[in-house]
Amino acid sequence: MIEKEGTDRVMEIESLSARDTFALGERIGRQAKPGQVYTLIGELGVGKTVFTQGVACGLGITEPVNSPTFTIVQIYEGGRMPFYHFDVYRIGDVSEMDEIGYEDCFEGEGVCLVEWANLVEEILPPDHIRVQIEKDLKKGFDYRRIAVTQMGAKSEN
Repeated sequence: MIEKEGTDRVMEIESLSARDTFALGERIGRQAKPGQVYTLIGELGVGKTVFTQGVACGLGITEPVNSPTFTIVQIYEGGRMPFYHFDVYRIGDVSEMDEIGYEDCFEGEGVCLVEWANLVEEILPPDHIRVQIEKDLKKGFDYRRIAVTQMGAKSEN
């Protein structure tokens, strides 16, 4: 894994393997604080689930973590704080998020991770942390560029 110097709001990482992507997620999970919302953006197959599994590991969650594609949210409570893992790829309308009580998760005592967050931008808290994962096949099949950006008010502190 190669970290590049960014601004105080952006950290750029070059992941050379799924192991690197998992390790970054694990590091973020270890540093996560209650009430943080992470958004995860990237095409199919870029490693969002691997990253999410790393976050869960960093939170101390030992049960298997998979994308909750058909349930929208999966809640894990076996770590040092609750972990709310959203996958909004299949929602038809952002109002479906109201039906599952997303606000209780966003404002709760746990950590939220929202896959495909670009589909529900209007409900995201302004001070979320955006994680964008991109492939570059010219640099290799397993290469990923990962940008972690602090959004909103907390980025100005």
